[in-house]
Amino acid sequence: MPERYRLIAALLGALTALGPLGVDMYLPAFPAMGEALGASPAAIQQTLATFLLGMAVGQVAYGALSDRIGRRRPLFVGMTVFVLASIGCALAASAEALMWLRLLQALGGCVGVVVARAVVRDLTDERGAVRMMAMLMLVMGAAPILAPMLGGWLMAAFGWRAIFWALALYGALAVIAVAFFLPESLPPERRRQDGPMQVVLVYVSILRDRRFLSCALAGALPMIGLFAYLFGSPHVLMEVHGLSPTTYGMAFGSNAIGLILMSQVTARLVRRHPPAMMLDRALLVQAAAGVLAFIAALSGLLVPLLVTFFLYLSVMGMVLPLAGAMAMGPLGRVAGSASALIGSLQFGSGALVGVVLGAFGGAAAGPMGGLLAFAGLAGLVAHRGLRR
Repeated sequence: MPERYRLIAALLGALTALGPLGVDMYLPAFPAMGEALGASPAAIQQTLATFLLGMAVGQVAYGALSDRIGRRRPLFVGMTVFVLASIGCALAASAEALMWLRLLQALGGCVGVVVARAVVRDLTDERGAVRMMAMLMLVMGAAPILAPMLGGWLMAAFGWRAIFWALALYGALAVIAVAFFLPESLPPERRRQDGPMQVVLVYVSILRDRRFLSCALAGALPMIGLFAYLFGSPHVLMEVHGLSPTTYGMAFGSNAIGLILMSQVTARLVRRHPPAMMLDRALLVQAAAGVLAFIAALSGLLVPLLVTFFLYLSVMGMVLPLAGAMAMGPLGRVAGSASALIGSLQFGSGALVGVVLGAFGGAAAGPMGGLLAFAGLAGLVAHRGLRR
């Protein structure tokens, strides 16, 4: 891959990491935030649910906008909103205010996820997109490794509000990097001139594409298991099993290492093996890991639970680049809209997880493991059932 593409991939990975950073950095601070704001664990979890909801909803608007006016201008707008909302989160005086500011933060930050995938499609073919998305995940995967540990360190040294000041700084640096290093990948002659009704019709036509839907759901449904882990692991691992915030961050980071390694293995294997076959095998392994995670959660044993979490989340490093590249392969003309739908399906599943776990009165090992089993099996069934 040319050196220029490597630099662009690194920058796009940093933009895509806004979602994981917005989630993972403050997970170790959940107990401290609840105590400081006088809020219940369920109320603090709602700040995560609203963030995921904003990530899902905002991408639909940015997708159509980036197809119409190019990739760079929406990035500047969204990232500015992200920075300002992060400052607001740092100054929040109540859990309710934090919840709404997190929604605004996500509505701004989700632009990075949409534009990153669209730029990859602008610049590469399907196999090239798999390799470039694997490079994105190399950068993005560092976020879950570093974010919980960095968040725990910031909380210990300066309090939980420092986490949001750090996110504001990260967003500001990302804006500067985009201004200097990310060229416009969608020239004016390739931009769409759709009105509101045409935008809706474009989204409908994409959703009616069986290839797109099978691959998009293959990437989105397993995300239910990932988000179940994000919602439930702070309570299950720290409060039920007694892990310290530092140990929790290390356990969390080990899963991200597995995801990174698997994404790089995928980039090499795709040169010799059909992406469709690789995705099917990965989904099969993930479904088995989800079922085993459910059994481990019911057993109450910590080590089997950690091992099955690691296996399930590591395979995401193969599923996400394959599913994303295959879904967007034939949709270069509407890459921004297709990227937005993929992201909305993925982060919408996260908001759904918050509702499901909330129905159980908060995170618990059994429901969390059950969601991993459901997610793995659902991704496999959707892919096999909808593909031609």
